[in-house]
Amino acid sequence: MARIVVIGAGMGGLAAAARLATVGHRVLVCEASGTYGGMVGRYARDGFAFDTGPALLALPAVYRDLALKTGRERLEDLVDLAPVDPESRHLLPDGTEVLLPNASRAGVVRALDGAFGAGAGERWGAVMDRGRQVWEATRRPLLEEPLADDPRPLHADPYPAVRRGLARLRRGPWTLADVARHELGGQPGPAALLGEYALRHGLDPRRAPASTTVVPYMEQTFGVWRVGGGLRALADAVHARCEQRRVEFLYHAPVSEVVVEDGRAAGVELSDGSRIDADLVVSAIDVRALYGQHLVPWERQDAWPPVPAPAPGRLTVLLALRGARPEGTVHRTVVHAADPADELDALFSASPRPCDRPTVQVLRPGDRAQVPDGAHEAAVLTVTVPRHGPVDWTAPGLADAYADRVLAHVDAAGLGLTGRVLWRVVRTPADTERETGAPGGSVPAPSLAGAGGAFLAPANRSPLPGLLLAGGSAHPGGGLPRAGMSAAVTAALAGTP
Repeated sequence: MARIVVIGAGMGGLAAAARLATVGHRVLVCEASGTYGGMVGRYARDGFAFDTGPALLALPAVYRDLALKTGRERLEDLVDLAPVDPESRHLLPDGTEVLLPNASRAGVVRALDGAFGAGAGERWGAVMDRGRQVWEATRRPLLEEPLADDPRPLHADPYPAVRRGLARLRRGPWTLADVARHELGGQPGPAALLGEYALRHGLDPRRAPASTTVVPYMEQTFGVWRVGGGLRALADAVHARCEQRRVEFLYHAPVSEVVVEDGRAAGVELSDGSRIDADLVVSAIDVRALYGQHLVPWERQDAWPPVPAPAPGRLTVLLALRGARPEGTVHRTVVHAADPADELDALFSASPRPCDRPTVQVLRPGDRAQVPDGAHEAAVLTVTVPRHGPVDWTAPGLADAYADRVLAHVDAAGLGLTGRVLWRVVRTPADTERETGAPGGSVPAPSLAGAGGAFLAPANRSPLPGLLLAGGSAHPGGGLPRAGMSAAVTAALAGTP
């Protein structure tokens, strides 16, 4: 039986702790804040309840596996899990509306043909077929196994178009924007749909590799799911599983240093000066905080792997609305940017700024557990925005003024929310940074093959013996499913007692 300290009680840390304790390790989780779940947070007031981070679940098989391996139970026995259908409604700046069904390739083809003309669905389907080839080529090495000591095979993009036709004549990496231009016929509508998958994860489609097509492939193949009561219920379930497996938790216990003795991690020191010895340390906090804040006083600092450039953050507007949810309202509506080129420039230029009329995800779950009664509705608006630092989100009035512009943009698309607002709460990347420790409130992006390895997250086995990495900023990258995959890989590396 090994004594293991896990740094951070985010979803990656919780999942890793549950797996490690299940095979017989003694596990202690040190969490800097007063609660668990990390970015999977919850805000409750006056009978309303909101997810403050992700609110929908893709690839639920990851957490089904966790539930089975740590307790021989179905995930559906732990949380109320159901597919979202339709998957999303898209409102484009030219007035086009697209309603995409959940986990139905044929349905998506029909929807795109209806919105953009005959042939648009077939072209999209062909891109998804190539996304499937990316999935098949990268599923094991990029999602289910530790990052290889020599990751160079993943530096090449497995997207088939990269190796055929005119694509071979292009200089530089083949990007998602190139896929939209050459594979989708250059139509702005399908290009906006494809680019939204990248933008949602803080990726610039002009730089994200063509292998990013695996993201919409996974979502459209395996579906998108909602959790009754909000996604925070999933964090509650994983935390309860940890307690069943006798995982110990220390809250308000920020780690100031990973103790290094004889060239390996030997425990942690807390900010109050106390020390906790361990046979193994698992860091589930943001890798940029672990390395950048010098929590590991090791002489071989040059051995740390490169960390991907900081991604943007997210601004959310929590809306308590008077009046019942209108009949026929879909769970997720995406109001696309009025000027997509301006949005990319606002987010990814050398001087980032909030875009005036950005792409906005509007979540309206219609869950009676999240409202005081049937005469009210809860909604959450989410926007990808520059991280805190390049933009000072604590500047007086900035967040509220920007929320006003976002609401006006959504209302101009026909949603009519402003007149129903009882109250609202605006949350910015500065809040994410304060609550989770993620530098700048940046949200980690998924690991992707291609682009010379620029989009690969650091390996789970750190250069320092006795220190493993888990969570969204470690291999295989950000997003709730990948955080769970990262925990599984890390637990396997730790082994059994």
